[in-house]
Amino acid sequence: MERARILVVDDKENILKLFARILGDGYELSTASDGGRAISLLAAQPFDVVVTDLRMPGADGFEVLRAVKARAPETEVVMMTAYATVTDAVEAMKQGAYDYLQKPFDPDDASLVVARALERKRLKEQAASLRREVEGVYAFHNLVGKSTKMREVYTLLEQASQLDITVLLNGETGTGKELAARAVHYHSARKERRFVPVNCGALPGELVESELFGHAKGSFTGATGMKRGLFEEAEGGTIFLDEIGELPLPVQVKLNRVLQEKELRRVGDTVGIKTNVRVIAATHRDLKAEVAAGRFREDLYYRLNVFPVVLPALRDRREDIPLLASHFLEKHALVLGRQINAIEPDAVRALTGYPWPGNVRELENAVERAVAVSRGEKIQLRDLPPDVKGTQEGAIPAEQLAKMPYREAVDLARDRVTRDYLVALLRDMDGNVTQAAKRAGMARESLHRLLKRFGVRADDFKEH
Repeated sequence: MERARILVVDDKENILKLFARILGDGYELSTASDGGRAISLLAAQPFDVVVTDLRMPGADGFEVLRAVKARAPETEVVMMTAYATVTDAVEAMKQGAYDYLQKPFDPDDASLVVARALERKRLKEQAASLRREVEGVYAFHNLVGKSTKMREVYTLLEQASQLDITVLLNGETGTGKELAARAVHYHSARKERRFVPVNCGALPGELVESELFGHAKGSFTGATGMKRGLFEEAEGGTIFLDEIGELPLPVQVKLNRVLQEKELRRVGDTVGIKTNVRVIAATHRDLKAEVAAGRFREDLYYRLNVFPVVLPALRDRREDIPLLASHFLEKHALVLGRQINAIEPDAVRALTGYPWPGNVRELENAVERAVAVSRGEKIQLRDLPPDVKGTQEGAIPAEQLAKMPYREAVDLARDRVTRDYLVALLRDMDGNVTQAAKRAGMARESLHRLLKRFGVRADDFKEH
């Protein structure tokens, strides 16, 4: 393992010898007796930590600090100072130095400060690496699709990332609204701060306000202490309010006030807290219709709808299906350790012909299943879920249909219509089987049996 590189700068020979003794064995140590020599060394090679005296003839510690930060901002700097110049050392820390050592210092203290500076540099490098990885994962080009509609979406999302305004993402369940929200955040000026996703539909009704805005101690039964809300957790960053249409009306009032005043108030508290959070909201509902029905506040709708982006349903961009399927094949073959590298043409035709009520999420689930069950190096039609391959495998030519007995042909047509009805019903009910059964006028157990028979999964229609 490569040893850390340390540069010690001091015009006192005894100080340089001291550091050679306490650091020489564990690090790759270089020394300089003046600031000018140190600046030359910095230009020639990188260092992990620079320990420099503050007061030296010629170039002083401030000049060394500026040279370090100009050439390698990630390098940590420790200042050495006598008692009389501690104020200057504090000023150096304001300019980017990590810490200071006051002379005379204990050798163990010096060794500890250098070790801490190295650890800080390592953590910063890890954070930077993770940030680059995250930015890569949520790069706009990773929102797979080359269709005209998706290119229009990419353009809007890139514009939104450069504008610090509220964004409203509209689209059916499974169209990738959270992925789009993350892409906007990680390409915005707020990318160094947190992205906090919130599924508004999953929050317990009686706790929604507390979860979003926090609560004061004793504000309600069970509030044994002060609690920060999700808005405070996202301070300086982005909060993603998924399924915003599910918020109760009283909470909508308070959210509207937060957006308007840039200030929140914890439940049970009398003091407002200034907030600096970007809001990206998403919904699969028609919020205009919800406003007309009295279920969503008009003033909040207009405050959210500053920069609307509509994510198209997969059936409206079928030309992207083969590209998406290949992307998911590569992803899940790697995860599952399968040597599968292609999809047979008849399987591609089935994937392209299926209506995908669960959109991209349902497509990914189908490809993942196919990767898991495939017995060869290519995904075959037989590897696809029954409801998907039915669009290709179950298609019966007219001349063959004409040879069937009337009753058999009618039964086949009825099965097709039944499956299509179940798909449309669950899609309209957002995967809620209880509500779907009421709409269909049948018992919940009967609907479950039909779903099982026709291979339709309610979960594919739910917003997760």
